[in-house]
Amino acid sequence: MSTVRASARWIRADLRARRAQAALTVLTVAGIVTALITSATLLEDGTNPWRGLFAQTSGAHVWIHTRDAPDPAALSRLPGVVQVAGPYRTAPATLATGGKKSPVALREMPTRLPPVAAPLVREGRWLREGDADGVVVERSFARTLGLEVGGPFTVTALNGATHPLIVVGLADTADQGFYPEWTPGLAWTPASVLARVEPAPGRSEAVTGLRLADGEDTLPAVHGAVTLLDEQIQRMSTWREVRASMELDNRLLGLLLALFGGAGLVAAALAIANAVGGRVLTQTRDIATLKSLGYTRGQVFAVLMAEHGALGLLGIVIGLVCGQVAAAVALDGVPIPPLSPAPLLAIAGGTAAVVLVVVALPAWHGSRTPPIPAAPASPPKGHLSRMARLALLARLPHALVLGTRDAFTRRVPALLGVFGLAVPMMMITIGLGCWATLDDFLRHPEKVGQAAALTVRPGELSPGETLRITRADPQVLAVYPGSEVPVLEPEQTRSVLARAVGTSAQPYPFAVVEGRMFAGRGEAVAGQGLLDLLGVEIGDRVRMTVGGTPLIVHIVGRVVEPDQDGEVLSLGMDSLAAKDTVPPQFYSLVLRPGADPDAVRARLLAASDEALEVSRVVNPAERLAVIRVVIVALTVVLALIGLTNLLTASALSLRDHAFDLAVLKAMGLTPRQVVATLVTGTGLPAVLGVLVGTLAGASLAAGLIDLQGRTSGMGAGIGRTPSALTLAAAVLTAVGVALLVALLPARRAARSRIQVTVR
Repeated sequence: MSTVRASARWIRADLRARRAQAALTVLTVAGIVTALITSATLLEDGTNPWRGLFAQTSGAHVWIHTRDAPDPAALSRLPGVVQVAGPYRTAPATLATGGKKSPVALREMPTRLPPVAAPLVREGRWLREGDADGVVVERSFARTLGLEVGGPFTVTALNGATHPLIVVGLADTADQGFYPEWTPGLAWTPASVLARVEPAPGRSEAVTGLRLADGEDTLPAVHGAVTLLDEQIQRMSTWREVRASMELDNRLLGLLLALFGGAGLVAAALAIANAVGGRVLTQTRDIATLKSLGYTRGQVFAVLMAEHGALGLLGIVIGLVCGQVAAAVALDGVPIPPLSPAPLLAIAGGTAAVVLVVVALPAWHGSRTPPIPAAPASPPKGHLSRMARLALLARLPHALVLGTRDAFTRRVPALLGVFGLAVPMMMITIGLGCWATLDDFLRHPEKVGQAAALTVRPGELSPGETLRITRADPQVLAVYPGSEVPVLEPEQTRSVLARAVGTSAQPYPFAVVEGRMFAGRGEAVAGQGLLDLLGVEIGDRVRMTVGGTPLIVHIVGRVVEPDQDGEVLSLGMDSLAAKDTVPPQFYSLVLRPGADPDAVRARLLAASDEALEVSRVVNPAERLAVIRVVIVALTVVLALIGLTNLLTASALSLRDHAFDLAVLKAMGLTPRQVVATLVTGTGLPAVLGVLVGTLAGASLAAGLIDLQGRTSGMGAGIGRTPSALTLAAAVLTAVGVALLVALLPARRAARSRIQVTVR
């Protein structure tokens, strides 16, 4: 028991003597665990809001949109189908609220919730018998437009008639993704209300859901539906599309955190190993005293493991708590279940194992210290490094030559220090590359297919009047009519988006990164996601179906496509049938350089007496703004790792050259020259690590971003390397901090009296 108390007092005294280094170790481990927990939370399927909603609402695996209502009994006999939702009649309308018009799909629903694909009411209530004007609105749609229970819901039908409705409830559903990523907005209403809003059956469609016994295999049911319904099918969607839409940009954020967290764990392990190893070397006399007092090797090992391992374990506990908080913040309030036990234990156990292993190695080395209390700490011996020889040949000042010699006397710790700084600096540089890519998105939206800053829908005006008003604005450079229609891919198992903007002779300025722009009827460009989905390459011809009409397109190029996971086909309006493009659904407005989109929007609304629907195009960088916050936070964590390495290197350098200081002063070196020697010995490996890490990060940044772009469907060609000015600023900052960390203890040591230093 006395040994335990003595060990506890020794550990407490040592931690008090190095509070800053101990705090850095805890914060470093906590930051890495936080990044890994947040990453796993964002990447885990169980945290996707779709999974919880699908289970709670008994969602359908396949949704079929048809012109007329199909026979549910016939659909229930398809292979794998266990339940059928609907068919439900759905009609398009326009919602006017707050001076803004938004498309909405009104879907009839019974007053008694069905057993399949039943919306989950979150606020208010569900529809009741006698609701002459009641409507339940999908919650993300309501949040975006500021709709509340009891508030007005005024819709305009296709015939121009206006119908005032009232919001009686807000509900979640797994039928479609969150608004505005998934449009139009969705609202449920009784059949009587829908019949009053849209009395013409020809202006509506039927929506039917199929719940399968095996949701992973949707092909048999989809093929059966296509055979049964044939040309009745307008479009189809599966649960996979809804799940991908509900991820929003969480997967990209999760992958970024995983990359930084994994590399940071390696860097943290090196930092902890260096810190513990350096501390053991500086404690040689104390450990020798413990051995002389009767401590065995096992007891010394246990004391060192308890002291240094406890810091890492404390950081893991803090990181587990912070990780849950960070994940909730990253998801912007979306309710998610806790991370499942398996990945949670894997992260905590894996990090703990790494920490204990890197602590155990120097602790075992320390336990072998001989029991000679007065054993002096002699400086290490070794040959002159090549860098030191080069310094001699260059006739550098004596202080710099001596510092260059000292920098690599302990070659293994020096190389570990260089690598320990290179890894964090490499990840910081990659983070700066992500930042530069986002900045490029904002400065040059045309590079990511966003040449148009505004989208105008005619609303109550004719196409001719819309063109006249938009072209009359002095800041509008070009106007491109466009339409978006769902098309069935060749296997007819699901729908993708076909975007017709401009004509083959005057195409919309898409960002073509491979191949060329379409220049004739039947030619098209596609996003990476669509190429992967269809398994085709540039130059191939693909047969698709638009509203029952075959469409054969020749894919001549690949574009950067940020929407729909890249599963978009872009072509000229003259490549589609007239029924799909006349009149145009919208007009894309390309503005003159420097024009203010908000000012142009205000002028267009004023010129049309609010008849036009004018909306800004959302830049992908605006949706990914949270990544900037993540980059800053991870840079701080990586900087802490580098600082831990620097403090260790500085302490070890002073320990190795405690007796050299007296010799250097006796040789006639001034305190300033002594400082230069110590700073050079510590700073040279740091500078080397910073330069190596920066070069490695700069060479990898664009490639990693393009790899993520390709796997996400957006496509390669978006990655940007940080500018030379940014890299120079990062290097100078890192080198400046490294030299400052080395300078402060070196000045204290150089100013101390020789007697104190020798003692």
